[in-house]
Amino acid sequence: MDRSAGRDKPDAYQKALELLVRREHSRRDLKRKLGLKGADPEEAAAAIEKLAGLGYQDDARFAASFARDRASAGYGPVRIRQELAGHGLDREQVQTALDACETDWPASARAQISRRFRPAELEDPSRRRKAVDFLLRRGFDQESAWAAIRAGEGSGD
Repeated sequence: MDRSAGRDKPDAYQKALELLVRREHSRRDLKRKLGLKGADPEEAAAAIEKLAGLGYQDDARFAASFARDRASAGYGPVRIRQELAGHGLDREQVQTALDACETDWPASARAQISRRFRPAELEDPSRRRKAVDFLLRRGFDQESAWAAIRAGEGSGD
């Protein structure tokens, strides 16, 4: 009579696979999302292990993909490093992903400034400070931010 009795809990393996088909996920993210979907923690862990063993889930691949996407969106290494750590990746995995990005971070910072600020604006000290703050929020370090501002000041005229 009760047809839903066998369907109360989702199949953790199938749910994890469905998540991975859409995009890469870290182990931590998969475990959290499976928990939100009602999967048993032990079943979720076993499913993630199986998927990793089959090569469907790979934290290194997730990290590299994530870092490339964020770098191409104009974010700097400081922010990307923090975000990757938030996905449960260790320092070595994070550094490997940033290295694999092959991004010219100073050029990226300069590009962000040239898109957002006109060279004449950067002559005003308060606008320069706003530009630096913008780059810091995007995840560039102080040195890169100020170098990008100095480069942007001279690109007008």
